[in-house]
Formats: sequence, structure tokens, C-alpha cells
Amino acid sequence: MNETKISLSEQELKMVEDAGIILTKNRIIEKAGLLLAELQQDYYTVLQKPGINLPGEIQQSSPKISRGENYEGLPYLILDYPRYFTRQDIFAIRTMFWWGHFFSITLHLSGIYKINFANQVKNAAGILKENEFHISTGENEWSHHFEKNNYLQLQMMDEVSFDKKLNEGTFIKLAKKYPINNWHVVTGMLEKDFKLLTGICSG
Repeated sequence: MNETKISLSEQELKMVEDAGIILTKNRIIEKAGLLLAELQQDYYTVLQKPGINLPGEIQQSSPKISRGENYEGLPYLILDYPRYFTRQDIFAIRTMFWWGHFFSITLHLSGIYKINFANQVKNAAGILKENEFHISTGENEWSHHFEKNNYLQLQMMDEVSFDKKLNEGTFIKLAKKYPINNWHVVTGMLEKDFKLLTGICSG
């Protein structure tokens, strides 16, 4: 038996003896879930307002909150609303809490929705840049981190590069992140940008 693989360091031993660490983590995850549930209600209210004109299957979709323990080794929660997923076509606005990293909001378009909404996204380049959105430059549409190999800030792109990115590949993802230390005000920030994204797709 290789004891070095199973032995604990002094720090690890102190942590495994402290049940409070996991109990505190569980409380935080529970509160993050409540935060997303509150946002779900706020988003629903936004979607009912005059001027929001999304396709019926999207407008009428039901929200879903998913939870996991291991996105790159760390816990996360995701609210998908509105959401419409098929094998070929995706329209989703995804709100994520990722432990140790950020909150984020993402507009995810593929298939027919990429085709139908690309021009509206193109026309909104200015306001998306002003509001510090990023565009996915990665090949994996299910990757959520904001490293340079996955997202690029729109302020760093010229019009030609932006248009080219919208037209290539099989999906478009526009995303923005918010520091976790904005916890007490982040719902307002997320709702504001949710209104922005739904407005762009309704234009």
C-alpha cells in the first residue's frame, strides 16, 4: 500500500475533524439556491412585461435549477430560464453560481436560434460592450469558465471580428460574471442584465 496517497497532511487532518466546515458549506449552497429561486420569480415577471416577444416555446418554458458538486472540482448551481433544449436547437439564459469563482449570466444560442437571433445580437454589439459582456471563443459550448481560451471580452473585439465570430461555429454564447462578494446586491445586477438579454432577443 502506498501510504503517501492516503495519508493526510496536518491541514487536511484538522479540516476532516471539523464538521462545521461542511455544515457551513451546506448552508451557503442552500442560500445560493434560495437566491436563484428568488431570481426565477423576478425573471418570470420580466418575461410577462409588454415588449418581451420571444418565441412561444421559449416564453412558456418552465425554469429549472440544477445543482452539482464537481464543476472543475467545485460545487455549483445553475438556473436555466427561459430554456429550450433539443439535440439541434438551444435557447437558454443560464444563471450560475460557482463556488470560489463567480455568479454569471449567459445567453446560449444554437441551431435555429443561432440563425434567428444572430442579427439582433450583432445590432446590440454596442450595448453589450458597454455592459461588459464576453463572447465564447471556445469549442465546448458547455464550458462555463472565463479563461482566455473560453471567453473574450467584447470590448477587446472590433466589429469585423465580432461579426465573424457570430457567423462561425455552431453556437453563440454571451456571458457576464459578477464577483461573489457582490452577494447582497447581485440579484439586482443579474435582473438588469436579464432584461438586457431578453430585450435584445425581442428586438
